[in-house]
Amino acid sequence: MISGSLAVIADGVDSSSDVITSVITLITARILTRPPNKKYPYGYDKADTIATKLLSFIIFFAGAQLFISTIRKLISGGSTEIPSKLAVIITIISIAGKLLLAWHQTRVGKKTESSMLIANGKNMKNDILISSSVLISLIFIYVFKMPILDTIFALMVSIWVLWVAFKIFKETSFELMDGTKDCTIYEKIFDAIDAVEGAHHPHRVRARNMGHKIMIAIDLEVDGDLTLREAHEIAHNVEESIKSRIANVFDVTIHVEPLGDQKAEKSLGVTKSSL
Repeated sequence: MISGSLAVIADGVDSSSDVITSVITLITARILTRPPNKKYPYGYDKADTIATKLLSFIIFFAGAQLFISTIRKLISGGSTEIPSKLAVIITIISIAGKLLLAWHQTRVGKKTESSMLIANGKNMKNDILISSSVLISLIFIYVFKMPILDTIFALMVSIWVLWVAFKIFKETSFELMDGTKDCTIYEKIFDAIDAVEGAHHPHRVRARNMGHKIMIAIDLEVDGDLTLREAHEIAHNVEESIKSRIANVFDVTIHVEPLGDQKAEKSLGVTKSSL
């Protein structure tokens, strides 16, 4: 605001969304550590999804306000004054800070095997591209003496912020609807079951995300003449086989049926034939 550059303000709005993300993550982290109880028997992992959806509204509101401001500026004739060189200095500092943060988050993420930190590192690299484009726009403004370019670049950044908010909203809605992002997980589940002797005809297989963990439910057929203990052992081996092939599995629920049992409810979930 001091330098008079809408493009730098837009970059600041984008960076602020990352700060808000970090704050929400810190607050949510305290909720996620709570153990399951009678009220929330599956734990508090979906608090992360709810918090992220709230974040998408905040980012969208900021992007929309910026978009409206830049449109009004363009309609009224755009910028009439060239931003001060302070805008260039601040943008360069911003790029340097983001480079350091992206490197640090990626390094720590790999060291601790934290997918969240690695993802944040990648997101920070995208922010570096935005700040770099703002820097290029400022250079063009000074070279061609066209202050309206500042407003145009601010508009482009505001559209990017709105797109990011929409993607976050879409992803969280997908998780709240118990969707599966990576459908290849079903191939891994069936391969794991095939590796267990005595496990037949898995059907009604369902996988859903609960935060960063996965809940899996399976209907499984075994020889009807087996004892309960033997059937339980097969189900236990299936669970261990799945967990050895798929990371972050929270729980595997297996419903055992006698071999050849046919029910109309088998149309629910996923089967081998539907892959």
